[in-house]
Amino acid sequence: MLTMRDVLAARKIVDRHLPPTPSWSYPLLDEAAGRRVVVKHENTQPTGAFKVRGALNLLATLDGDEPIVTYSTGNHARAIAYAAREYRRRATIVMPARAAELRVRAVEALGATVVRHGADMGDAEAHAATLPGRLVSPGDEPALIAGVATLYCELLERHPELDTLVVPVGSGTGAAAACLVAAALAPGCRVIAVQSQAAPAAHDSWRAGTCQHRANHTEIDGLATGRGFAGPQAILREHLTDFVLLGDAAIGDARRLLARLAGTQAEGAGAAALAAVLARPGLMGSAVGVVVTGANATELELAR
Repeated sequence: MLTMRDVLAARKIVDRHLPPTPSWSYPLLDEAAGRRVVVKHENTQPTGAFKVRGALNLLATLDGDEPIVTYSTGNHARAIAYAAREYRRRATIVMPARAAELRVRAVEALGATVVRHGADMGDAEAHAATLPGRLVSPGDEPALIAGVATLYCELLERHPELDTLVVPVGSGTGAAAACLVAAALAPGCRVIAVQSQAAPAAHDSWRAGTCQHRANHTEIDGLATGRGFAGPQAILREHLTDFVLLGDAAIGDARRLLARLAGTQAEGAGAAALAAVLARPGLMGSAVGVVVTGANATELELAR
């Protein structure tokens, strides 16, 4: 099990590469939500999402020079590519054949090799396992969770008044990181996870107490996983307060609200936490923290 000692070690690594990201609230957004909402702007990261923290921490702990191999539709792919460039490691990213061209180009621009394979993430994962190199799971890597956890250290140190953290879930590293830090720094702060009801594998895994496979039909790539990951799930089972499922349309509405009331561009996964705040106000406290990501929104998502 990860501990805060692992998180503090990761913070030293992350701080050498990245400055803290801003976090603040917006009066009109607070009014719409009926409570104070503190937005942690991980969309200001060089890859547009918090996963770069985990990737930098992971690659700092890997010895040798064998290639890094992973699979992803977007944020994890860019994070590994960015960290590999920082550490001068070769990286190969397997993406489903339907992956958006802009996302492929963004990964390649960081120096990684993209292999397009299969119809979905399950096919991409299976193919990645056949390639030479050190296979990196998007979920079952403790160092990824420890690195991501550094954002919640920043958030709770700056805003100790927060009584609720709402976290979108794909693989579950972000929610696991939030649980780990909240338990150590703010034991009274609840952590609520949110996932698309069109891809409920992590939600159903948490409810069942064992990792489950589920059909994945969501249009929101950052939430598009078809199975639960054991590492994050172990932490979620111990610390998570509740888990919410929402339709893709509700998450799209939250994206528009962020754009209109907070001047913030968010990809679907980056707006899912706000969507949960709006849809399930009875679960929320009076001061809620949400994390926004945005760089992996495609042209189609932006048009919507």
